Amino acid sequence: MAELEKVQLLNFDIDQYLKDGDATVAACAHAKAVADEIHEQGYENVFLLGIGGTYDELEMVRYFMKKYSEVEVHLVNAAELNVMGDNRLKKDSVVVTASASGDTKEVVKAVENITAQGIRVVAFTREDTPLGKLATTVVSAPVATGRCDFTYLLFQAFALRLLNLRGDFDRYDDYMAQTKNLFQDLVDIRIKFEPKAEQIAKQFAEEPYTIFIASGALWGENVLFSMCVLEEMQWIRTRAVTSAEFFHGTLELVEPGVPVIITKGEDECRELDNRAEVFCKQYTDKLAVIDTAEYAVSGLDEEFRPLVSPMIAAATLHERLSKHYERITKHNLAYRRYYRQFAY
Repeated sequence: MAELEKVQLLNFDIDQYLKDGDATVAACAHAKAVADEIHEQGYENVFLLGIGGTYDELEMVRYFMKKYSEVEVHLVNAAELNVMGDNRLKKDSVVVTASASGDTKEVVKAVENITAQGIRVVAFTREDTPLGKLATTVVSAPVATGRCDFTYLLFQAFALRLLNLRGDFDRYDDYMAQTKNLFQDLVDIRIKFEPKAEQIAKQFAEEPYTIFIASGALWGENVLFSMCVLEEMQWIRTRAVTSAEFFHGTLELVEPGVPVIITKGEDECRELDNRAEVFCKQYTDKLAVIDTAEYAVSGLDEEFRPLVSPMIAAATLHERLSKHYERITKHNLAYRRYYRQFAY
Protein backbone atom coordinates (compact mmCIF):
# COMPACT_ATOMS: atom_id res chain seq x y z
CA MET A 1 0.00 0.00 0.00
CA ALA A 2 2.87 2.37 0.86
CA GLU A 3 4.33 1.83 -2.61
CA LEU A 4 0.98 2.63 -4.22
CA GLU A 5 0.68 5.84 -2.24
CA LYS A 6 3.89 7.04 -3.91
CA VAL A 7 2.44 6.59 -7.41
CA GLN A 8 1.56 9.85 -9.13
CA LEU A 9 -1.21 9.75 -11.73
CA LEU A 10 -0.09 11.45 -14.94
CA ASN A 11 -2.42 14.32 -15.95
CA PHE A 12 -5.15 13.42 -13.48
CA ASP A 13 -6.77 15.62 -10.82
CA ILE A 14 -7.98 13.26 -8.10
CA ASP A 15 -9.88 15.87 -6.10
CA GLN A 16 -11.82 17.11 -9.13
CA TYR A 17 -12.52 13.56 -10.23
CA LEU A 18 -13.99 12.64 -6.85
CA LYS A 19 -16.06 15.81 -6.81
CA ASP A 20 -17.41 15.00 -10.26
CA GLY A 21 -17.97 11.41 -9.15
CA ASP A 22 -20.14 12.59 -6.24
CA ALA A 23 -22.18 14.69 -8.69
CA THR A 24 -22.62 11.65 -10.93
CA VAL A 25 -23.82 9.48 -8.04
CA ALA A 26 -26.30 12.20 -7.09
CA ALA A 27 -27.56 12.41 -10.68
CA CYS A 28 -28.40 8.69 -10.62
CA ALA A 29 -31.56 9.54 -8.66
CA HIS A 30 -32.83 11.55 -11.62
CA ALA A 31 -31.94 8.77 -14.05
CA LYS A 32 -33.95 6.39 -11.86
CA ALA A 33 -36.92 8.78 -11.78
CA VAL A 34 -36.90 9.04 -15.58
CA ALA A 35 -36.94 5.24 -15.84
CA ASP A 36 -39.90 5.18 -13.45
CA GLU A 37 -41.77 7.60 -15.70
CA ILE A 38 -41.01 5.62 -18.85
CA HIS A 39 -42.17 2.41 -17.19
CA GLU A 40 -45.40 4.02 -16.04
CA GLN A 41 -46.09 5.31 -19.55
CA GLY A 42 -45.29 1.93 -21.06
CA TYR A 43 -43.12 1.10 -24.08
CA GLU A 44 -42.91 -1.57 -26.76
CA ASN A 45 -39.17 -1.59 -27.26
CA VAL A 46 -35.98 0.32 -26.49
CA PHE A 47 -33.71 1.91 -29.09
CA LEU A 48 -30.18 2.86 -28.06
CA LEU A 49 -29.07 5.57 -30.48
CA GLY A 50 -25.47 6.61 -30.86
CA ILE A 51 -22.51 7.11 -33.14
CA GLY A 52 -18.78 6.84 -32.56
CA GLY A 53 -17.92 6.78 -28.88
CA THR A 54 -21.54 7.11 -27.77
CA TYR A 55 -22.48 4.03 -29.80
CA ASP A 56 -19.63 2.14 -28.16
CA GLU A 57 -20.70 3.24 -24.67
CA LEU A 58 -24.28 2.17 -25.34
CA GLU A 59 -23.05 -1.29 -26.38
CA MET A 60 -22.57 -1.95 -22.66
CA VAL A 61 -26.23 -1.04 -22.03
CA ARG A 62 -27.39 -3.32 -24.84
CA TYR A 63 -25.31 -6.17 -23.45
CA PHE A 64 -26.73 -5.99 -19.94
CA MET A 65 -30.31 -5.43 -21.04
CA LYS A 66 -30.07 -8.57 -23.19
CA LYS A 67 -28.30 -10.46 -20.38
CA TYR A 68 -30.90 -9.81 -17.72
CA SER A 69 -34.14 -9.45 -19.67
CA GLU A 70 -36.21 -10.46 -22.67
CA VAL A 71 -37.00 -6.79 -23.35
CA GLU A 72 -36.70 -5.88 -27.03
CA VAL A 73 -33.64 -3.64 -27.30
CA HIS A 74 -31.84 -2.39 -30.41
CA LEU A 75 -28.52 -0.57 -30.68
CA VAL A 76 -28.57 1.64 -33.80
CA ASN A 77 -26.08 3.92 -35.51
CA ALA A 78 -27.51 7.44 -35.91
CA ALA A 79 -26.03 8.02 -39.38
CA GLU A 80 -27.39 4.71 -40.64
CA LEU A 81 -30.79 5.39 -39.12
CA ASN A 82 -30.91 8.73 -40.92
CA VAL A 83 -30.52 7.12 -44.33
CA MET A 84 -32.08 3.68 -43.79
CA GLY A 85 -34.78 4.16 -41.17
CA ASP A 86 -35.90 1.20 -39.07
CA ASN A 87 -39.36 -0.35 -39.26
CA ARG A 88 -39.03 -1.56 -35.66
CA LEU A 89 -39.07 2.07 -34.46
CA LYS A 90 -42.68 2.84 -33.54
CA LYS A 91 -44.85 5.31 -31.62
CA ASP A 92 -44.52 3.21 -28.47
CA SER A 93 -40.74 2.92 -28.71
CA VAL A 94 -38.48 4.77 -26.33
CA VAL A 95 -35.18 6.07 -27.72
CA VAL A 96 -32.18 6.52 -25.45
CA THR A 97 -29.25 8.58 -26.67
CA ALA A 98 -26.35 10.62 -25.36
CA SER A 99 -23.85 13.28 -26.35
CA ALA A 100 -21.25 14.97 -24.17
CA SER A 101 -21.17 17.97 -26.50
CA GLY A 102 -24.91 17.85 -27.19
CA ASP A 103 -24.36 18.80 -30.82
CA THR A 104 -23.24 15.57 -32.53
CA LYS A 105 -24.79 16.26 -35.91
CA GLU A 106 -25.86 12.74 -36.84
CA VAL A 107 -27.55 12.24 -33.45
CA VAL A 108 -29.23 15.65 -33.57
CA LYS A 109 -30.60 14.97 -37.06
CA ALA A 110 -31.89 11.54 -36.01
CA VAL A 111 -33.60 12.95 -32.91
CA GLU A 112 -35.22 15.71 -34.97
CA ASN A 113 -36.80 13.02 -37.16
CA ILE A 114 -37.73 10.78 -34.24
CA THR A 115 -39.42 13.45 -32.11
CA ALA A 116 -41.28 14.72 -35.18
CA GLN A 117 -42.96 11.31 -35.25
CA GLY A 118 -44.04 11.71 -31.62
CA ILE A 119 -41.59 9.10 -30.33
CA ARG A 120 -40.08 9.68 -26.89
CA VAL A 121 -36.37 10.42 -26.62
CA VAL A 122 -34.38 10.28 -23.38
CA ALA A 123 -31.07 12.11 -23.86
CA PHE A 124 -28.10 12.00 -21.52
CA THR A 125 -26.70 15.45 -22.20
CA ARG A 126 -27.10 19.05 -21.05
CA GLU A 127 -30.44 20.78 -21.40
CA ASP A 128 -29.04 23.88 -23.13
CA THR A 129 -27.57 21.93 -26.07
CA PRO A 130 -29.23 21.30 -29.46
CA LEU A 131 -29.84 17.69 -28.45
CA GLY A 132 -31.12 18.70 -25.02
CA LYS A 133 -33.63 21.11 -26.56
CA LEU A 134 -34.96 18.43 -28.90
CA ALA A 135 -35.25 15.52 -26.47
CA THR A 136 -38.47 14.63 -24.70
CA THR A 137 -36.56 14.13 -21.44
CA VAL A 138 -33.02 15.07 -20.48
CA VAL A 139 -30.89 13.36 -17.88
CA SER A 140 -28.49 16.19 -17.24
CA ALA A 141 -24.87 15.15 -17.36
CA PRO A 142 -23.34 16.66 -14.21
CA VAL A 143 -19.88 16.65 -15.76
CA ALA A 144 -19.06 18.13 -19.16
CA THR A 145 -15.99 15.96 -19.76
CA GLY A 146 -17.88 12.94 -21.09
CA ARG A 147 -15.77 10.65 -18.88
CA CYS A 148 -16.87 7.07 -19.63
CA ASP A 149 -16.99 5.64 -16.11
CA PHE A 150 -19.39 8.43 -15.09
CA THR A 151 -21.51 7.82 -18.17
CA TYR A 152 -21.65 4.07 -17.56
CA LEU A 153 -23.02 4.47 -14.03
CA LEU A 154 -25.68 6.93 -15.18
CA PHE A 155 -26.71 4.62 -18.01
CA GLN A 156 -27.00 1.74 -15.57
CA ALA A 157 -29.04 3.78 -13.09
CA PHE A 158 -31.58 4.25 -15.88
CA ALA A 159 -31.44 0.96 -17.79
CA LEU A 160 -31.23 -1.39 -14.82
CA ARG A 161 -34.15 0.45 -13.21
CA LEU A 162 -36.23 -0.27 -16.31
CA LEU A 163 -35.36 -3.93 -15.90
CA ASN A 164 -36.00 -3.79 -12.17
CA LEU A 165 -39.52 -2.51 -12.75
CA ARG A 166 -40.09 -5.37 -15.20
CA GLY A 167 -39.03 -7.86 -12.53
CA ASP A 168 -35.77 -8.68 -14.34
CA PHE A 169 -33.19 -7.13 -11.98
CA ASP A 170 -34.44 -7.51 -8.42
CA ARG A 171 -31.32 -6.23 -6.66
CA TYR A 172 -31.27 -2.78 -8.26
CA ASP A 173 -31.29 -0.93 -4.93
CA ASP A 174 -28.48 -3.12 -3.60
CA TYR A 175 -26.35 -2.48 -6.67
CA MET A 176 -26.83 1.28 -6.59
CA ALA A 177 -26.08 1.38 -2.86
CA GLN A 178 -22.89 -0.64 -3.37
CA THR A 179 -21.62 1.72 -6.07
CA LYS A 180 -22.00 4.97 -4.11
CA ASN A 181 -18.27 4.99 -3.34
CA LEU A 182 -17.22 3.41 -6.62
CA PHE A 183 -15.24 6.39 -7.85
CA GLN A 184 -12.91 6.30 -4.84
CA ASP A 185 -12.24 2.66 -5.72
CA LEU A 186 -11.63 3.68 -9.32
CA VAL A 187 -9.00 6.16 -8.13
CA ASP A 188 -7.26 3.34 -6.27
CA ILE A 189 -7.54 1.14 -9.37
CA ARG A 190 -5.94 3.85 -11.47
CA ILE A 191 -3.09 4.11 -8.99
CA LYS A 192 -2.56 0.34 -9.01
CA PHE A 193 -2.64 0.24 -12.81
CA GLU A 194 -0.42 3.27 -13.41
CA PRO A 195 2.93 1.41 -13.53
CA LYS A 196 1.43 -1.13 -15.93
CA ALA A 197 0.01 1.68 -18.09
CA GLU A 198 3.47 3.18 -18.35
CA GLN A 199 4.97 -0.21 -19.20
CA ILE A 200 2.39 -1.03 -21.90
CA ALA A 201 2.72 2.42 -23.46
CA LYS A 202 6.51 2.11 -23.63
CA GLN A 203 6.13 -1.21 -25.39
CA PHE A 204 3.27 -0.37 -27.79
CA ALA A 205 2.81 3.40 -28.27
CA GLU A 206 5.20 3.70 -31.19
CA GLU A 207 4.08 0.53 -32.93
CA PRO A 208 2.46 1.22 -36.33
CA TYR A 209 -0.37 -1.26 -35.74
CA THR A 210 -1.96 -3.03 -32.75
CA ILE A 211 -4.69 -5.66 -32.41
CA PHE A 212 -7.21 -5.08 -29.60
CA ILE A 213 -9.27 -8.00 -28.33
CA ALA A 214 -12.21 -8.05 -25.89
CA SER A 215 -15.73 -9.42 -25.61
CA GLY A 216 -19.02 -9.25 -23.74
CA ALA A 217 -19.57 -6.19 -21.58
CA LEU A 218 -16.13 -4.81 -22.51
CA TRP A 219 -16.49 -4.95 -26.27
CA GLY A 220 -17.77 -1.38 -26.60
CA GLU A 221 -15.00 0.01 -24.43
CA ASN A 222 -12.45 -1.91 -26.50
CA VAL A 223 -13.68 -0.31 -29.73
CA LEU A 224 -13.96 3.09 -28.10
CA PHE A 225 -10.32 3.03 -27.00
CA SER A 226 -8.89 1.64 -30.21
CA MET A 227 -10.95 3.83 -32.56
CA CYS A 228 -11.94 6.99 -30.66
CA VAL A 229 -8.69 7.33 -28.72
CA LEU A 230 -5.84 5.72 -30.63
CA GLU A 231 -7.11 6.24 -34.18
CA GLU A 232 -8.78 9.61 -33.66
CA MET A 233 -6.56 11.15 -31.00
CA GLN A 234 -3.22 9.45 -31.69
CA TRP A 235 -3.45 8.52 -35.40
CA ILE A 236 -2.36 4.98 -34.60
CA ARG A 237 -3.64 2.14 -36.78
CA THR A 238 -5.60 -0.47 -34.85
CA ARG A 239 -7.73 -3.55 -35.36
CA ALA A 240 -10.48 -4.20 -32.81
CA VAL A 241 -11.89 -7.72 -32.84
CA THR A 242 -14.05 -9.74 -30.46
CA SER A 243 -12.52 -12.74 -28.74
CA ALA A 244 -14.94 -14.94 -30.68
CA GLU A 245 -14.33 -13.42 -34.12
CA PHE A 246 -10.56 -13.34 -33.57
CA PHE A 247 -10.36 -17.02 -34.52
CA HIS A 248 -12.03 -16.45 -37.87
CA GLY A 249 -9.57 -14.19 -39.63
CA THR A 250 -7.48 -11.97 -37.40
CA LEU A 251 -5.53 -14.83 -35.81
CA GLU A 252 -3.64 -15.20 -39.11
CA LEU A 253 -2.08 -11.77 -38.56
CA VAL A 254 -0.51 -12.77 -35.24
CA GLU A 255 3.20 -13.53 -35.38
CA PRO A 256 6.32 -12.46 -33.49
CA GLY A 257 6.50 -8.67 -33.44
CA VAL A 258 2.75 -8.08 -33.86
CA PRO A 259 1.34 -6.25 -30.79
CA VAL A 260 -1.86 -7.54 -29.19
CA ILE A 261 -3.71 -6.07 -26.21
CA ILE A 262 -6.44 -8.20 -24.62
CA THR A 263 -8.90 -6.72 -22.13
CA LYS A 264 -10.47 -9.54 -20.12
CA GLY A 265 -13.85 -9.13 -18.48
CA GLU A 266 -15.79 -11.02 -15.83
CA ASP A 267 -18.95 -12.11 -17.61
CA GLU A 268 -19.86 -15.24 -19.57
CA CYS A 269 -17.49 -14.31 -22.38
CA ARG A 270 -14.39 -14.53 -20.20
CA GLU A 271 -13.73 -18.06 -21.47
CA LEU A 272 -13.50 -16.60 -24.99
CA ASP A 273 -10.96 -14.04 -23.75
CA ASN A 274 -8.95 -16.82 -22.12
CA ARG A 275 -8.89 -18.80 -25.35
CA ALA A 276 -7.55 -15.79 -27.27
CA GLU A 277 -4.96 -15.17 -24.56
CA VAL A 278 -3.65 -18.74 -24.69
CA PHE A 279 -3.28 -18.52 -28.47
CA CYS A 280 -1.55 -15.14 -28.48
CA LYS A 281 0.92 -16.18 -25.79
CA GLN A 282 2.14 -18.87 -28.17
CA TYR A 283 2.47 -16.78 -31.30
CA THR A 284 3.50 -13.23 -30.43
CA ASP A 285 6.14 -11.83 -28.15
CA LYS A 286 4.22 -8.54 -27.82
CA LEU A 287 1.16 -9.31 -25.71
CA ALA A 288 -0.41 -7.23 -22.93
CA VAL A 289 -3.40 -8.41 -20.89
CA ILE A 290 -5.60 -6.08 -18.85
CA ASP A 291 -7.82 -8.16 -16.56
CA THR A 292 -10.57 -6.30 -14.70
CA ALA A 293 -10.76 -9.18 -12.19
CA GLU A 294 -7.40 -8.07 -10.77
CA TYR A 295 -8.85 -4.84 -9.41
CA ALA A 296 -10.89 -4.71 -6.21
CA VAL A 297 -14.07 -2.74 -5.56
CA SER A 298 -14.84 -2.55 -1.85
CA GLY A 299 -18.21 -3.78 -0.60
CA LEU A 300 -19.32 -5.05 -4.00
CA ASP A 301 -21.09 -8.40 -4.24
CA GLU A 302 -19.50 -10.87 -6.64
CA GLU A 303 -22.60 -10.99 -8.85
CA PHE A 304 -22.19 -7.27 -9.58
CA ARG A 305 -18.57 -7.55 -10.76
CA PRO A 306 -19.52 -7.82 -14.47
CA LEU A 307 -21.53 -4.59 -14.15
CA VAL A 308 -18.56 -2.56 -12.94
CA SER A 309 -16.06 -4.20 -15.29
CA PRO A 310 -16.67 -1.61 -18.09
CA MET A 311 -15.89 1.16 -15.58
CA ILE A 312 -12.68 -0.59 -14.57
CA ALA A 313 -11.77 -0.97 -18.24
CA ALA A 314 -12.49 2.73 -18.81
CA ALA A 315 -10.35 3.70 -15.81
CA THR A 316 -7.40 1.60 -16.97
CA LEU A 317 -7.41 1.04 -20.72
CA HIS A 318 -9.08 4.30 -21.72
CA GLU A 319 -8.14 6.76 -18.99
CA ARG A 320 -4.62 5.84 -17.92
CA LEU A 321 -3.15 4.13 -20.97
CA SER A 322 -4.16 7.04 -23.21
CA LYS A 323 -2.22 9.50 -21.05
CA HIS A 324 0.95 7.45 -21.33
CA TYR A 325 0.55 7.02 -25.08
CA GLU A 326 0.29 10.80 -25.31
CA ARG A 327 3.45 11.27 -23.26
CA ILE A 328 5.46 8.92 -25.47
CA THR A 329 4.11 9.91 -28.90
CA LYS A 330 4.11 13.65 -28.02
CA HIS A 331 0.77 13.80 -29.88
CA ASN A 332 -1.71 15.89 -27.89
CA LEU A 333 -4.92 13.95 -27.24
CA ALA A 334 -6.96 17.08 -27.98
CA TYR A 335 -5.48 17.60 -31.46
CA ARG A 336 -7.49 16.53 -34.53
CA ARG A 337 -6.61 16.71 -38.18
CA TYR A 338 -10.14 16.31 -39.58
CA TYR A 339 -12.74 15.58 -36.88
CA ARG A 340 -14.84 18.71 -36.21
CA GLN A 341 -12.22 20.83 -37.93
CA PHE A 342 -14.30 21.68 -41.02
CA ALA A 343 -17.43 20.60 -42.85
CA TYR A 344 -17.34 17.20 -44.52
